[in-house]
Amino acid sequence: MSSFDSREKGFEKKFAHDEELKFKATARRNKLLGLWAAEKLGLTGEDAENYAKSVVKADFEEPGEEDVFRKIRGDFDAKSVDQSDHQIRRSMDDFMHEAVLQIEAGPGN
Repeated sequence: MSSFDSREKGFEKKFAHDEELKFKATARRNKLLGLWAAEKLGLTGEDAENYAKSVVKADFEEPGEEDVFRKIRGDFDAKSVDQSDHQIRRSMDDFMHEAVLQIEAGPGN
């Protein structure tokens, strides 16, 4: 049984590690997305940083990424920013890819 227990603990550790990486990548994606959206909204400096933080926080409203999409879509609509749903979702995908690359590259990225 010890071999089985050891394998089970290994799988549990890998699952926990993968979930932590997924959480970090999603948070980083949301920050990158928020900075991109802030630029589209005409925000700079501290205002852009604060907006990016609000996008990260929006992701805690419900499981999945629809809450983040709705925030960006709503803010773009309110300020008449011309970006289609497809463009927003594409940016979300692109920034997720970038976030994963940054995390894989290690600290300071």
